[in-house]
Amino acid sequence: MNVKEAVSRAKTYVAEIFDDESPSNIGLEEIRFDDRQDLWLITVGFSRSWNRPKPFTTALGGDIDLNRTYKVVHVKDDDGKVVSLTDRTVEQ
Repeated sequence: MNVKEAVSRAKTYVAEIFDDESPSNIGLEEIRFDDRQDLWLITVGFSRSWNRPKPFTTALGGDIDLNRTYKVVHVKDDDGKVVSLTDRTVEQ
């Protein structure tokens, strides 16, 4: 599987699995390949309905940055099957 296929699979998976939460602004954030496990680790960011700013807040000059959720989708390289979905953790 090439990188574009892995990314497409991950974004589609996130859109489908979180469908009842109306995800929006679904986008690629990071790509890694784990040689030992033959897995693509695709980080996908997206916004949920409760992350969107209220219209009156932005009209008054409030912060318009959307809070985002970041998930790592683990995709098998050989067949494109999604094997897990995890929270992205940030190391400091």
